[in-house]
Amino acid sequence: MSAVPVYRWRLAPPGYATFRQLRAKGLRPGGQDVAAVLERPRKRRGPLVAYLYRVDRAKPVRPMTPARWAALAKANAARQVCPNCCRDAGYRIPTSLGMCVTCAYPDQCS
Repeated sequence: MSAVPVYRWRLAPPGYATFRQLRAKGLRPGGQDVAAVLERPRKRRGPLVAYLYRVDRAKPVRPMTPARWAALAKANAARQVCPNCCRDAGYRIPTSLGMCVTCAYPDQCS
């Protein structure tokens, strides 16, 4: 593994992009390794780090197929079912509670 260049915040050369910047352009890293690292210094803590990929090596995002749409809908529907009362809450169950609000706070809900 070779050394990866490190750039300071806002000083990266053109042709590099973060994962989110690639996704905004409709691209994905496509299996390439991290090409550079971007560091933003902070007081009293370590620097914030962002990984940069080369735009010229990026590949287009794979399109969503009907099977992927169905799997995503099924996963989202499962996150709305309370494991305690087995009812559809109508919203995504918070992971901090692990159950719907009615089951988590039964004395406050009437």
